[in-house]
Amino acid sequence: MVDHVAGIQEQWRRERPDLDVSPLGTIARLHRLADDLRERLVATYADFGLGEGEFDVLATLRRQGEPFELAPGEIARCTMVTSGAASKRIDRLEADGLVERRRGSDDGRRRVITLTDAGRERIDAAFAAHVENEHRLLRALDADRRVALEELLRHWSQQRGL
Repeated sequence: MVDHVAGIQEQWRRERPDLDVSPLGTIARLHRLADDLRERLVATYADFGLGEGEFDVLATLRRQGEPFELAPGEIARCTMVTSGAASKRIDRLEADGLVERRRGSDDGRRRVITLTDAGRERIDAAFAAHVENEHRLLRALDADRRVALEELLRHWSQQRGL
């Protein structure tokens, strides 16, 4: 059975036999998988009233451990977005009572964002569902293929400096 990407490759091989279109097999499939995975992940976040960005901020704070706080700039760096994008996410989470702005526990001059109790409860529940969802999404691959895929992706990411 020829999948969609293989069909596209066949068409390009016919139309442009002078080009090696083999990279399409990898890149196009990764692109299609990424779109599908993002859609399925975002659906789980939505079950908890969160968007992808809000989930990312809460998860970043939660994995810091007690006292679950970071400066806004650190949140932007950890979530790989601009400080403006991080600020908008923080504003939404603060309005929902999931984070609060306060002085740092280690330096009273420093401003930090910290999880509220409600934020911790929300991210703990959302993250448990997220991990369960990821397990479900990976079930199509046996354990050996999951390990091999992770190793390949880690190697490729390192080569790209990501």
